Amino acid sequence: MRWEIMHLKSIFMMTAFTIAAAGASVALSDQIAGQARVVDGDTLVVDDRKIRLNGVDAPEMRQNCLDASNEWYPCGNEAAQALSRRISGQPVTCVLNPQPDRYGRAIGTCWFSDGEDMQSWLVRWGWAVAYRRYSSRYLHDESRARGNRSGIWRGRFVVPWHWRRGARLQ
Repeated sequence: MRWEIMHLKSIFMMTAFTIAAAGASVALSDQIAGQARVVDGDTLVVDDRKIRLNGVDAPEMRQNCLDASNEWYPCGNEAAQALSRRISGQPVTCVLNPQPDRYGRAIGTCWFSDGEDMQSWLVRWGWAVAYRRYSSRYLHDESRARGNRSGIWRGRFVVPWHWRRGARLQ
């Protein structure tokens, strides 16, 4: 009898711990869904919340790149427009990281209304690069875009993290 009571207590404690841990993990990440406004190629606003897309880096809005003919084009603006066209007014869903970035923006992994991974789409179509400093998740998509000469890979560009530090194409 005593063994059974101890066994039941043990099961109760393990169950309580599992429920508490599951609740804690839910509290660590937040989900948001709704209409999205594109700020730039890797930033959205959903329900008045600015979200920086996780694991990718798109050209900055003022950034220019060279195309296959060595002509300048506004690649940052084109990346934002491509994302806007893909969203096409449909709601998006994002799972937010528990910590914001250094600018106070939420960092999130987002999906289009059809369930496609937004970050993967951006990188695969050449409108962003894998942000290696934070994730290796989209390296395969980047390799595919480079091989297909999609988006910014059709010519020359400065990776966004170097462009923000002042590097420019000559």
